Parts: sequence; C-alpha cells; structure tokens
Amino acid sequence: MTRIIGLTGGIGSGKSTVAGFFRENGVPVYIADDEAKKLMDTPEMIKKIQSVFEENISEDNKLDKKKIAEIVFSAPQQLEKLNSIIHPVVRNHFLSWVEAHNDEPFVIKEAAILFESGSYRDCDKIILVTAPEEIRIERVMNRDKVTKEQVLERIANQWSDEKKIPLSDYIVQNTDIEEVRKKVSEILKELNKM
Repeated sequence: MTRIIGLTGGIGSGKSTVAGFFRENGVPVYIADDEAKKLMDTPEMIKKIQSVFEENISEDNKLDKKKIAEIVFSAPQQLEKLNSIIHPVVRNHFLSWVEAHNDEPFVIKEAAILFESGSYRDCDKIILVTAPEEIRIERVMNRDKVTKEQVLERIANQWSDEKKIPLSDYIVQNTDIEEVRKKVSEILKELNKM
C-alpha cells in the first residue's frame, strides 16, 4: 500500500522548492494546484465554475484565472463555492494518480490548502514548509506580480502556521536552501524506514 505524504505550507513558503528536492530523489510528486488548473480547463468544468459567478470569468473557452483570483480572495463565500466544485474532482484525479503509483513505498501530495480542504486526513504523514511572513510576501509579489495587499488577502484565506504546526509531522523552515536540502534528506531517511 502506497503511503501518502502531504506537503503543505502557506503561500510563498517554498513548497515547490521542497517538492522539487523530493522529485530529484525519485519520489513521485503530485502538485494539486497545477493539476486543479488543468482540470479546470475542461468545457464541463468551465461551465460549472461559471455558474458560481455572476460576471463572465471565461474567454475563448479558457478561464480567466487572474480575474477569478481577484474575486475569490476578496470574497470568502465565492472561494468556498469554487472549492466545492474543484476539490472533489481533484481528489478523484489524485486517487487515480496514487493507484498508478501503487508500486511506490510513498508519494508526495503537494497542496497549498491541505489542511483547509480537509485532505490532510488522507495523509499518512505531513510535511509543513514555513518561512517568515515578510519573506513570503516578497516572494509572491515577485512571482505573481501582485501587490502586498493582494498577497495579504491570500494569506488571510489560509490557516496560520501556528494552527498547522501541531498537525504536522515534519517542519521545514525555508530560509536557507542548503538547510532545506539537508532537512529533506533527513525526512527521506525517516520515510524510507516507515
């Protein structure tokens, strides 16, 4: 039975960097946000998602993800409706993906809202990536070309590290890349003993 290791952290904490180190070590990694974006672009999903919004959020059979983000991060009830459509689809896709990797001792599921969505309950172990808020804000502003206010809105829609730490098995403080690499190696050793 393939074990599921959850990998999460607040926006800008550096989950992708940590996921990349696991991938370099031959561990299959499922990036929930990337898969959700792909799954959202099917005609059926576009229609379902459009039904949640009063204004038009698609163009040329493609969702305007920037527009959706602007709406949902300032309206939590809209975000909840959107998640109620997307989460079940992503969950089923993930379970099929795990099935396809059932010869692996474990796989990594990287998800920004692992706790908020409740999917942490399906994980055997959880790795939390943390970084100071100022660093996270700066990273996201540079990466997504958004304002500090927009980043803070997104942070407000996620659980705080204080809430996530007691539910996590491993904490990776992502401020020094070599330390992160070392920590991933330690975690891998432990996971391989499971």
